[in-house]
Amino acid sequence: MSAPAVGKTAAPALSAPQKALRKLGLVRDIDLALHLPLRYEDETRIVRLTEAREGQTVQVEGMVTNCEITFRPRRQLLVTLDDGSDTCTLRFFSFYPSHQKALVEGARIRVRGEVRGGFMGRTMMHPSFHAAGGELPDALTPVYPTSAQLPQAYLRKAVAGGLRRADLSETLPSELLRSLEAVVQNAEGPLFTLRDALRYLHQPGPDVSLHALEDRTHPAWQRLKAEELLAQQLSQLVAKRERDALRAPALRAKPGGLHEQLLAVLPFALTAAQRRVGDEIASDLARPVPMHRLLQGDVGSGKTVVAALAAAIAMDAGWQCALMAPTEILAEQHFSKLIGWLEPLLTPLGKRVAWLTGSQKKKQRTEMLALIASGEAALVVGTHAVIQDQVQFQNLALAIIDEQHRFGVAQRLALRSKMGPGAFEETQAPERRRSGFAGPRGPPALPLEGRSGDANRASDGGEPHLLMMTATPIPRTLAMSYYADLDVSTIDELPPGRTPIVTKVMSDQRRDEVVERIGAQVAEGRQVYWVCPLIEESEALDLSNATQTHADLSEALPGVLVGLLHSRMTSPEKKAVMDMFKAGHMGLLVSTTVIEVGVDVPNASLMVIEHAERFGLSQLHQLRGRVGRGAAASACVLIYSPPDGGRLSETARERLKAMSETNDGFEIARRDLEIRGPGEFMGSRQSGAAMLRFADLATDGHLLAWAREAAVQMLARYPEAAEKHAARWLGSKAEFLKA
Repeated sequence: MSAPAVGKTAAPALSAPQKALRKLGLVRDIDLALHLPLRYEDETRIVRLTEAREGQTVQVEGMVTNCEITFRPRRQLLVTLDDGSDTCTLRFFSFYPSHQKALVEGARIRVRGEVRGGFMGRTMMHPSFHAAGGELPDALTPVYPTSAQLPQAYLRKAVAGGLRRADLSETLPSELLRSLEAVVQNAEGPLFTLRDALRYLHQPGPDVSLHALEDRTHPAWQRLKAEELLAQQLSQLVAKRERDALRAPALRAKPGGLHEQLLAVLPFALTAAQRRVGDEIASDLARPVPMHRLLQGDVGSGKTVVAALAAAIAMDAGWQCALMAPTEILAEQHFSKLIGWLEPLLTPLGKRVAWLTGSQKKKQRTEMLALIASGEAALVVGTHAVIQDQVQFQNLALAIIDEQHRFGVAQRLALRSKMGPGAFEETQAPERRRSGFAGPRGPPALPLEGRSGDANRASDGGEPHLLMMTATPIPRTLAMSYYADLDVSTIDELPPGRTPIVTKVMSDQRRDEVVERIGAQVAEGRQVYWVCPLIEESEALDLSNATQTHADLSEALPGVLVGLLHSRMTSPEKKAVMDMFKAGHMGLLVSTTVIEVGVDVPNASLMVIEHAERFGLSQLHQLRGRVGRGAAASACVLIYSPPDGGRLSETARERLKAMSETNDGFEIARRDLEIRGPGEFMGSRQSGAAMLRFADLATDGHLLAWAREAAVQMLARYPEAAEKHAARWLGSKAEFLKA
């Protein structure tokens, strides 16, 4: 047996509550101090039962006069409490022996819960309780977000300790405090300090307006929101500054080169919006710093051809380009389009378009990896397989990510790192590589012009240009906040010839009418999609499933070839089904949401979405965009199924109403933001770590405007205070802003 290492002691094992704290991200004292209550309980006063109104949550003190377990209608613990003015029944359906011990007849207790009336008199369901005695607290009791392993009592003690120990010294310079005071109107007094705001929100007095606390309009909340927004804006400005300090190849379109050749062979003319955003991207590519641009446009606005033109500029300069899509169906569609457009132009140059997915056979994959490593593959199209370790580019200069919100931050950072660390380092002055908080930069380094051959290898590292694309438009307030470090290009017009899509909302009781309409469409030579939310039956959700729906529709439409497509099929199976549908051999395709993005079949004129109330608004809009791509009049039918004997939720009704009223993706995005709120709309910047916990961009625009201006001033004049401020609020989350 080996002897223990000299001078080393094992780290003490963490208790379950300590592990739970870490899981919640509560590691530093400041993390605990910024872990704010979800709500508050008022335990500062005792209310007599005769004075309690029905529906009111109150604290009552009295004597237990009866405690028994009954079994009708189910096992429950019934306790009778008498406070001298009236009696109340405490009802527990979930209880333990400790409950019976504490609630024994004759015990004097304090109980807090919602008072309900009824035939049997006053009752409280599952109230909180403890033995009577001791002084009443002089502040509201906070209730914190927590987990099963983290009792409120433990968390309250931990938060109080963190608040006491945390460094909450002022980071804002005096002029920014004055400008913030003008923005935050506090009728009760001067602007809260951060320390006072946190103390107030963790332990508010009993006379405070609970409404102002819970809707986060109180001046103490305003101070926290402003500080959080400032930290976010600072980090994004720093991320942009650091990127501007990096080197990237300067790529310029050559006269008569691939860019001009591609424009000449396209079977359609670009729209004015496509030309405008193409010029914006070309201008970025010509600079010696990495492009970091979001290309947004509605479904079918023609983002792929803009990406192809950008790729042509990179390849013409002798560099490689990678295009990553979230699904094999979308990646394959890009691949087939780009092959058709670019391969005839690349072949004379001895270059190819490579295809890379996780489902490839080993032989084909090995061949593609060799083409990529040698540089013969000028353009690489694929899924997340593009970012795997064994993929080695010779000289990647442009990374394009389609439907970027479908990828996590780690995946986007991995694609950006494919140049390796330190490319072009020899041309950078040391001061240009310091932290972005270090102050103003020197002049940019000289451009490294695009050129081909071994002399241009980028295997020693570097930063490729990054173009992200999305068909889910970002409302302006979100772009200002979540993408302050990002340049945004918008295609705001559709190509000519796209027919408007009529959207109908129908109950599932009219399903037979929809099936009849499908038959008529197929008889006219048109094709139809039918989208279901599940693949197989689920005991938890009573939803129609794709497999059963396929069988039902095949029976209801004899003579019509009905296809089935879902995520559990193998890639060759999916490809075979899609090929048949694209070729027009299949009249109806029953599918799950694998067809949400990218699928382009101009002959499809009807989209049916079953259980539409279960889908998100942007997802419904994406699915609707699969039709209306040809000259034929197109329609989208949203079939909803309300709960048994009930009504759709308010959110579901708002979604379906928005879909029926507009086809404009930007308006859809605006309404989606109103319905879901910014955090859910952005998927927490698709990272799993919310960048904003307190501020609400729908209501705090005035604070965001202040933070944007304050961040610029603070970085320029007080870089050390700026760095401290961002570290306090974001910690390690600032890394997510780089993607």
